[in-house]
Amino acid sequence: MTLLLSRRDLDFLLYDWLDAGSRHPEHSRETFDAVLDLAAEVAAEHFAPHNKRADAAEPTFDGERVHMIPEVRKALDVLAQTGLVESSVELPHVVSTAAFAWFQAANPGTWAYPFLTIAAANLLRAHGTPEQVETYVRPMVEGRFHGTMCLSEPQAGSSLADITTRAEPQPDGTYRLFGNKMWISAGEHELGENIVHLVLAKIPGGPRGVRGISLFLVPKFLPDGQRNDIALAGLNHKMGYRGTTNTLLNFGEGARTPGGLPGAVGHLVGPEHGGLACMFHMMNEARVGVGTGAAALGYTGYLKSLDYARTRTQGRPPAAKDSAAKDPAAPPVPIIEHPDVRRMLLAQKCYAEGALALVLYCGRLLDEQDTGPDPDRARLLLDVLTPIAKSWPSQWCVTANDLAIQVHGGYGYTREYDVEQHYRDNRLNPIHEGTHGVQALDLLGRKVTMQGGAGLALLRETVAATCARATTGEAAELAAQLDAVWDRIVAVTGRIHAEPDPDRLADASTYLEAVGHAVIAWIWLEQYLACGDRDEPFHRGKRQAARYFFRRELPRTGPQLALLSALDRTTVEMDPAWF
Repeated sequence: MTLLLSRRDLDFLLYDWLDAGSRHPEHSRETFDAVLDLAAEVAAEHFAPHNKRADAAEPTFDGERVHMIPEVRKALDVLAQTGLVESSVELPHVVSTAAFAWFQAANPGTWAYPFLTIAAANLLRAHGTPEQVETYVRPMVEGRFHGTMCLSEPQAGSSLADITTRAEPQPDGTYRLFGNKMWISAGEHELGENIVHLVLAKIPGGPRGVRGISLFLVPKFLPDGQRNDIALAGLNHKMGYRGTTNTLLNFGEGARTPGGLPGAVGHLVGPEHGGLACMFHMMNEARVGVGTGAAALGYTGYLKSLDYARTRTQGRPPAAKDSAAKDPAAPPVPIIEHPDVRRMLLAQKCYAEGALALVLYCGRLLDEQDTGPDPDRARLLLDVLTPIAKSWPSQWCVTANDLAIQVHGGYGYTREYDVEQHYRDNRLNPIHEGTHGVQALDLLGRKVTMQGGAGLALLRETVAATCARATTGEAAELAAQLDAVWDRIVAVTGRIHAEPDPDRLADASTYLEAVGHAVIAWIWLEQYLACGDRDEPFHRGKRQAARYFFRRELPRTGPQLALLSALDRTTVEMDPAWF
């Protein structure tokens, strides 16, 4: 039995809840099942086995080349041979999201290479020229070329308005790039024939700030085989994702001058000064992907701690009814018999299964915005959910990993068990692709106000439609509780934006957490309803997890919404000199 993900849960989410089978009549369930089976097999046999070794023996740089363990290249070659990445273009997003989650659970460090490549290829399909697509996208999806996204710079961090990398136009229509890019995952390696860097830079004379940013395709090797002027200045060493090279790249430093001219050769992608809008195509896809990876790591940690709790014996039942069970000489019981362990397992189940359901729902929205009956509705709903889909799993599945360590007791923080690495790997995800605070500002500052508040109104309407389906019994009680929370969210949002205070976004992170919890409660109500009247242990577990979330997690939003409604200024009035 695999402890990466639950195939039973994936089947429930894809078929019983999201109805992927009938929504895509051009495919058969047999096709979807075959893809999921193949992904699970390759992830378990070729990615998971070297996860710990890649973590312990992270890539090194000798001043000329990057060195890493050979299993990484072997796993990526196997993945390329299966055609899973290539065929994912033809599959519904919801199915490919589920398939790729197996790899994110098995080995996020190795999966980062195809993850970034897929997102870069999709950006080029959407915004690249036919020549760029022909030259670069095909070998990318075949696994021969790899891709990156180069946004951050040492001095700018998340403030893209402050990037200084420049792109000077050339008579032949190309550009020469000069500058430095920091924290570039997969920025240098020898895992394929080429690396396609998608680089944000400014063309001299353009508008100031983000309106002057353009996007460029800058390959490691030019089509004639010549090495481009991209130099690896060094590797960054992170607490997790250690199998992924994380780099400082110098463009146009003069180490190599293609054609005898200074600068790295780049090709404009999309319009001049329209680069950020193009890059958001990749960033938003990557944000949901980060949320999926966080959910996958939370899920595998949950399954491993569940397995440990069922097999590890320790202590006696604290509420034993008969004297024999209380006898110190009686055999110890599996620790899952202890209520506090069950509490920790149930919390993990809520976080991991809720997070996975959310990102799969976003996968369905991606399908609907391409082929659904109302693509504008799907696009708007996905826009408002994206910061939540990125940040909620990244926060609460780290909490799940923390609980997985706790269930393991002293063994949990030893390297002999997997859960300590899952925690370290997952702790990077609240920062990956825009920090928790950046996503919070995006949600409260833009997404809930866009189109006159249409995004929030649509989300509220969607939640209300679910509540309207819960008409009897316990489901109706949960729906009433959820409806009340969402009424408060709408009211609080209006109050925040009714104030002209420039500091009104100071508690955006609190807002993101409250709305995120309300979204996951909605997702759990959806799962509760999808169980119908079936009474197998699996469905009983789903209903119990929904109860737990509504009773123990959703109430967290009460004090948060009260704080937001009060427009508290404690943090903004804190003088830096007082720290």
